[in-house]
Amino acid sequence: MTQTNPLVRKFAKGASYLKRHGGRMTTARLLQGLGNQIANSGKGKGKAQYPLGMLVKFSDAAALDWVSEPHWKKNPRTVGEGPFVTAWIMSPPGESSGGHQNIFRFLSYLEAAGHTVKIFLYWSQAIPVDADRVREMVERSSNYPSLKATYALYDPTVGVGDDVDAIFATGWETAYPAYLDRSNARRFYFVQDFEPSFYPVGSENQLAENTYRFGFEAFTAGKWLATKLHDEYGMTTHPFDFAAEMTLYKRTNDSRRKDVFFYARPVTMRRGFELGCMVLADVKKRRPDIRIHMAGWDVSEWKVPFEYVNHGAMKLEELAPLYNQCAVALVMSLTNLSLLPLELASCGTIPVVNDAPNNRLVSDNPAIDYVPLSPGAMAGEIIRIVDAQDQVERSREAAASATTLSWEDSGRTFVADFEEAMNA
Repeated sequence: MTQTNPLVRKFAKGASYLKRHGGRMTTARLLQGLGNQIANSGKGKGKAQYPLGMLVKFSDAAALDWVSEPHWKKNPRTVGEGPFVTAWIMSPPGESSGGHQNIFRFLSYLEAAGHTVKIFLYWSQAIPVDADRVREMVERSSNYPSLKATYALYDPTVGVGDDVDAIFATGWETAYPAYLDRSNARRFYFVQDFEPSFYPVGSENQLAENTYRFGFEAFTAGKWLATKLHDEYGMTTHPFDFAAEMTLYKRTNDSRRKDVFFYARPVTMRRGFELGCMVLADVKKRRPDIRIHMAGWDVSEWKVPFEYVNHGAMKLEELAPLYNQCAVALVMSLTNLSLLPLELASCGTIPVVNDAPNNRLVSDNPAIDYVPLSPGAMAGEIIRIVDAQDQVERSREAAASATTLSWEDSGRTFVADFEEAMNA
């Protein structure tokens, strides 16, 4: 029997993980595994060396001097009235990459307005990425809209091309190749979260924060990011509002509900998994009869101190039926607000969210129940919603409130702001 080379098996496993979860999560998993492996192999030998592995390529981060005026500002591209050719540099998307799905939503609005989209995949790890396979995965997935866009691996020796009018960075690591690219195209930044907060204070934290000093013009997911980047870094910002995809998220259950949903992402620190578990442990202690559903990640490897239903990472079309079983949902957002609260509200599920400016400035929808970040207070509010006599009426009102919000409206705002920025 032929045995597969262990290195080949590792690459195959990594490629499968990359397809499902995307470049950013795969990089984090790879570096964690490499660190553990090297630490164990080096015990007592004094020969272990840790890799200088990050989302950004070491050479790109080292080459960029953001204090000096960049070439694309010294000799800015002259553009007409449009339509424009746009290049979007991004980490490889995965089937369940929510951030990428939102980016592609706005790419579809650009294309609908007559602009051209070119996608460039930026990747710092050894696992090979095939641009054609990424395109095929996106085209097959119901999680992504259909695009006419071209796909290519980003090659700095080639760049985005002389026909490109605007380059968009889509995550802090992609801001480096976007800045360094030899094109004199306009530079923009599609910002969905405050990414320095993804890391403890250190190199990656600072490298991420520095990208807000690159001189890019930002299009931000909500007003909290727009305000923060403008006030603290002097960026020109254009916020767009959050909405829910009404073809996916509808209220179909008009009965009383008793179940609770928790957006569980232990691998995403800003989603406050441990804090959420504290809240729900209190809920179960007070009310053992309440059933708790967890979705977002397979949490079977985490020691959760109460009974729950583990749904793992679900497909988009599977979410609404689950939401419609639940009276209330716990969504922890420690940086920018998640997209889930409005999607939950569309299904008549009351979102309980930790109260903070990073959430309230994004959405003031009355269906969202903002509660101080105290496990006891949040647990008490969840139980109150489940037991409320007017639960069904409030569920109807929540669903109705979400219908006033439209991604199409946000898309029109984005396209109009982009075209204005190009002609400024």
